[in-house]
Formats: sequence, structure tokens, C-alpha cells
Amino acid sequence: MPNMDNRIEHVEKSRLLFIDNVRLLVIVLVVVMHLAVTYSGFGSWYYKEGAEIGTLQTIAFGYPQAFVQGFSMGLMFLIAGYFVPESYDRKGFARFVRDRLVRLGLPVLTYMLLIHPLTAFGLLGYRLAEGGLLATYARYLTSLSFLGESGPLWFALALLFFTLAYALLRRLFAREASLRSRALPSFSMVLALVIVTSLATFLVRIVQPIGTSIMNVQLCYFPQYVVFFILGICCKRNDWLMQLGYKVSRLCLVWGLSLGCVAFLALFTLGGALSGDLSPFEGGLTWQSAAFAVWESCVAVSMSVGLLAFYKEKHDRQGRLVGAMSRNAFAVYVFHPPIIVALTLLLAPIGFIPIIKFLIAVAIGVPACFLATNFTVHKVPVLSRLFA
Repeated sequence: MPNMDNRIEHVEKSRLLFIDNVRLLVIVLVVVMHLAVTYSGFGSWYYKEGAEIGTLQTIAFGYPQAFVQGFSMGLMFLIAGYFVPESYDRKGFARFVRDRLVRLGLPVLTYMLLIHPLTAFGLLGYRLAEGGLLATYARYLTSLSFLGESGPLWFALALLFFTLAYALLRRLFAREASLRSRALPSFSMVLALVIVTSLATFLVRIVQPIGTSIMNVQLCYFPQYVVFFILGICCKRNDWLMQLGYKVSRLCLVWGLSLGCVAFLALFTLGGALSGDLSPFEGGLTWQSAAFAVWESCVAVSMSVGLLAFYKEKHDRQGRLVGAMSRNAFAVYVFHPPIIVALTLLLAPIGFIPIIKFLIAVAIGVPACFLATNFTVHKVPVLSRLFA
């Protein structure tokens, strides 16, 4: 039966190449945004150059970073949620849980135990203890510090908990539900989704503002992630994704890209961001925090729906290059930190302004990540199966 399940999953994936293409786009954006943090200083990352940036570069970095953050990971949780019901239906509770523990848990442990130490201690020499690298690594393990060092694999860790919670609820309460094609949600339902997500985000940020984290988990973004994971499940059960058309994609993308930009600039100008104080937007009982939560939710809904509909209608295919990149995307997501940190360290002596160095790093770093993982990870059978 495992061979039959593999064939079923392969056929399903081949019919939904547009989802693979959307996932590939988001992972490329993740790599690009981590390079942006290096040169802008906005956000959390292993290495920041710390160069001064003026108003123009602040806008050039700040808006794209906020915009991509606004929708990218929510979209990833929506896609993940979409595949959960059918996988559970096919495998049952025990096998589904075992599969998720392997497919999500082992990459997280690999990152915590190997990739983070390589990046933080090996490349950056971060907080090396007396006795050097080995002593630092031993302390890292014995102190259990590794449990809070999931890096970008926080996504896999969160997804593991989401899927286990789904499996437990299905086991305890839910009967198997068949796929039914229902009409797409009305505008009022979409508006309610935005309101609920915005309100939950605003409330969470009162106590967990942007920039704070617990064990590398930024709870300030999690209301969106939870809602979008559930939305992905609903999309599968109601066949909503397959009903999306090009007209919907065009409307949502125009709304997300153009109005999102205008609203962002207006919000940050009126909210006093140009003075350099971003704290009112990050959380607390401020109108800026509430407005920013609404902006994020609008961007998340419009861009997620728009991209899925657009790729479904226009990019439900893969050539040889895109197919190879898609198969390699998760490996890039897992292994890109040491690759781009090493690259930015090599570029550090160059005296260009940050935005130029960022563009150079993107031009070199994104291809380097795919080439490096393709010719290393995917040449080792065990790693290839784990990070496929």
C-alpha cells in the first residue's frame, strides 16, 4: 500500500502544478526577504550589516518587506491546510500522525542540531564558549538551547502542531466528510474573515507586539496563520480552489498590489513612521496597530486568493527548470540560511550602498541556494527523500 499511496500523491501533485509553482514563488521570496533584512536591518536574521539607510532606502526596503510578510506565510499555511483533509482520509489517524512527525519533525531537528550551529557558531562565531566550537556546541545541546533555534523551520514546527491538532479533533469528534462543491464565499463572508483576522491580530499584539518571540515563534502573526490553515481545509472540503477564475485573480491582485501600496504609504505617513518611530505600528492599544492589522489581513486575503487563482489559470504547468526548482524548493527553504549568510559575509567588504548590495546578493544568492541544494542534498538518497 505505501507504493500505491505514493502514486496517488504523485498524480495529485501533477494535477496541481500551479500550487507547486505558488509554493516555489513564496520560498524564493523568503530567501529574498532574509537578504533584505541583512541590508535594511528591519526584522530578525542571523547577520545584519548595520549600515545607515536614508528615507528612500527605508521605503525601498520597508514596503516590500512588510508586504511580503503580510501574505507569504499565511499563504503557505493555506496551501498546507488544503492537503491535510485528503491525506488524513487516505492514511487514517495513526499513519497520518507518524507521517507528519517524520516529514515535519525531522527537518526541524535537523535544523536545530546541525544547520543553526553551522550558521551561528561556525560562520558567525556567535557566543563561542571557552574551549572553542566543540565546547560551544556541547553547551548548546546540554542547556537545551537548541529547542528555541528553529530558524525558518518555525513554519514546519507550527505546521506540525496544527496538523496534529487537526488529527486529534478528527479522531475525537469529526466524521469523514466527503468533498462537496459549494459556491464560493460571498463578499460579506470574505469581509468577516478579514475582520476576524484583523481583530485577533490586534488583540494578540497588545501583549506580543511585532519583534517579540517565544522560542523563535512570533505569536504576533499567528492569528493569520491559524485562520488561513483552517481556510485551506475549508477550500479542500468545499472545492473552492478549483472554482477560482482569472477574473477573481485580476481583481484580487489589483486590489492587493495597487491599493495595498497606496494604503501602506498613507498609513505610515499619517501614523508618524517617517519620523523613525515604528513602535505604534508594532502593537499595543494604538490606532496604528489596529490599522496595520487590517492592512495586513486585506493584503493576505487579496494576494493569497489572487496568486492561487492567477497561477491556476495561467501557470498550471512546469518546464524542466521550474520543475527542478519546485522539487528543490523545500530543501532551499531548510538550507538557505548558511548559504546566504556566507555570501553576505563575502560581500561585506564591498563599499556599495545597501540597496545595491542587496540586489547583487539576490542575483547571486537565489541561484546559489538552488544549485547548492540540488548538487548536495538531492544527491544523498536519505536527505533527498526527507527534503523533497
